[in-house]
Amino acid sequence: MAEGWYRTTVALGRVLFGALGLRLHVEGAEHLPRTGPVVLAANHIGFLDFMTIAAAGRERDRFVRFLTRHDVWDAPVAGRAMTGMRHVPVDREAPAAAYLHARRLLREDEAVTLFPEAGISYSLTIRSLMPGAVRLAQETGVPLVPLVQWGTQRIWSVGQRPSARRGRRVDLRFGPPMHVPPEADPRAVTAELGLTLTAMLEELQRRPHHVPAPAEQAPWYPAHFGGHAPDRAAAAALDEVPRSAVPPVWGPGH
Repeated sequence: MAEGWYRTTVALGRVLFGALGLRLHVEGAEHLPRTGPVVLAANHIGFLDFMTIAAAGRERDRFVRFLTRHDVWDAPVAGRAMTGMRHVPVDREAPAAAYLHARRLLREDEAVTLFPEAGISYSLTIRSLMPGAVRLAQETGVPLVPLVQWGTQRIWSVGQRPSARRGRRVDLRFGPPMHVPPEADPRAVTAELGLTLTAMLEELQRRPHHVPAPAEQAPWYPAHFGGHAPDRAAAAALDEVPRSAVPPVWGPGH
């Protein structure tokens, strides 16, 4: 069956979401085209981010392909599933192969998702960004769609134990597409992307249903909004950020 691995994984995700009572709210889905190539640039806050984005993609009849850590392929069953779903392994020591693989998928009219932060942000802000998403969109001429979500960090994220508490809400929002001209400076456009993702993310974070109760201990909420996640200075010692990343000119302190 075509896309059998993907359909099975999405079905298992629905079972997990049902067991957790997870409420996924998707906004701006019209910015994800139903057909044709597109690059999605998403923030990364939790280990379930892939599953929620994949579920949102299925609402638009898309099988979204992800660039993700190459060591996921080390587990035999997981590796077969990732290959079957046409996801792309990324080796930070040799990232060119992943770039070429993603470019080939775009030329086959696929929707390709990158996490430009290259890891989960300990501060739960938009940290330094890799320029690969912008470069892909620029070289191929396809739209670059910013994507943020908020809520998965309360289920399972870095530095936290998984939570089986039911009824969590996840807000996921696609933004209007960005078009990267051939003559543009990819690092400058990546900075623009960082500003866009930050504005979108902070709007979600400020929504009343996501704000911690007074005096609540909230390691799942950013420090600059009164939460207890590591602030950017503390997170700098925890985050593993590639040297080629574009440092933030966005978010707290800017």
